[in-house]
Amino acid sequence: MTDTPIQQQTRRLGSLAAVAAVSLVIGAGGAWLALRSTADDQAAGAATGEPAAPADMPADMPGMDMSAAAAGAAEKGVYIEPARQQLIGVRTATVARRSLDTTVRTVGTLAYDETRVTEIHPKIMGWVEQVFVDYVGKRVSRGQPLFTIYSPELVSTQKEYLLALKAQQQLGQSRFPETRAGAESLVAAARERLALWDISEKQIQELERTGQPRRTLTLYSPFNGVVLERKTFAGQYISPETSTFKIADLSTIWVLGQIFEYETRLVKVGQEAEIQFPYDQSTRSLKGRITFIYPEVDPQTRRVKVRIEFRNPGFEFKPESYVTVLIRASGGEQLALPREAVIDNGTKRYAIVALTNGYFEPREIEVGQPVDDFFPLVSGLAEGDLVVTSAQFLIDSETNLQAAMQAMSMSMPGMDMGGGKPKTDGTKPSAPKALDHSQHK
Repeated sequence: MTDTPIQQQTRRLGSLAAVAAVSLVIGAGGAWLALRSTADDQAAGAATGEPAAPADMPADMPGMDMSAAAAGAAEKGVYIEPARQQLIGVRTATVARRSLDTTVRTVGTLAYDETRVTEIHPKIMGWVEQVFVDYVGKRVSRGQPLFTIYSPELVSTQKEYLLALKAQQQLGQSRFPETRAGAESLVAAARERLALWDISEKQIQELERTGQPRRTLTLYSPFNGVVLERKTFAGQYISPETSTFKIADLSTIWVLGQIFEYETRLVKVGQEAEIQFPYDQSTRSLKGRITFIYPEVDPQTRRVKVRIEFRNPGFEFKPESYVTVLIRASGGEQLALPREAVIDNGTKRYAIVALTNGYFEPREIEVGQPVDDFFPLVSGLAEGDLVVTSAQFLIDSETNLQAAMQAMSMSMPGMDMGGGKPKTDGTKPSAPKALDHSQHK
């Protein structure tokens, strides 16, 4: 007689339930044997008065003396067998005093020296007759003519000066002192008025020699530079309010760089800086000095602007170009540890300290701002301590796992994991059993 589908499914479910029951019995038996073995080991340790060795470590391993110092390390840290350390790639470094010199590297922009930029304004009203500098970007030299201006007021003032000179000659021989003084004051007043209009001493002497007033006034460049703006054209009527030319002296140029807020403690006014030109590797590096640190922080980039000044012979370097700025700062000799040795959880910082005989302990530390590859140490460690620089998170997870297992053994009767409180018979707790990861592979 053939079974129905429902009867067949019922038999299969019954078989699976039987297998599951057998597995639970076997697992419970294995767990009981493991706990019994652990209890026997602890009992043997209590009888001899010595801490029990880890189960995975041979009792006669050379160099592994489980002394009182090792037992103390076991109470605080986690044990990892040497083979396991090599497998997970544990490396250590020594906490030592180091010279924390660093280099602040940032991007800068070339800019005009604002103290060497000037605008040319006429001091009289008139019409532009001739322009000698007629495009932006042209180089000019000190004393080079820029343009000429015709001013009726200038012509009349020159005529007044010539009349004053003639009157002085005629009245200079007068026997009345008041007359002679009046003639001299007229000459002085007219001469001063010409000088205030930027008529040079040479031009005044030429006027005295020829006796002919000049129809136009020529304006000259005050220094060597480059024309940034040109607002004057032939035939244009200008007045003292008119800006005719804007000229910049490029013999000295600025570099404007931005550094992070925490880097401001490394820079100061007068400090030397190096400027490199990434787009031209053949150009040598230039040396300059920090002349100003701006007082505000950029709200978007959270950086502070610094100004560096250096010489620009031949006007070789152009404003608005990008450069690389290197500021070398000396932090002095301090106790430091590698950056990779620090674990930061957001509120606190830790380091994994390598103790004796294969034990590791997490320790809370305080460090300063990082300097290149190192953190300056404030507290938490001593000179000569060994800190883990790789596989810290694996060791930290081992520590947390052991703490959880010890807490479990204290809360569950009969589950003594080898750590926790001292025994009532006065013996020290046994070392924590080495974590065997082979079962988790």
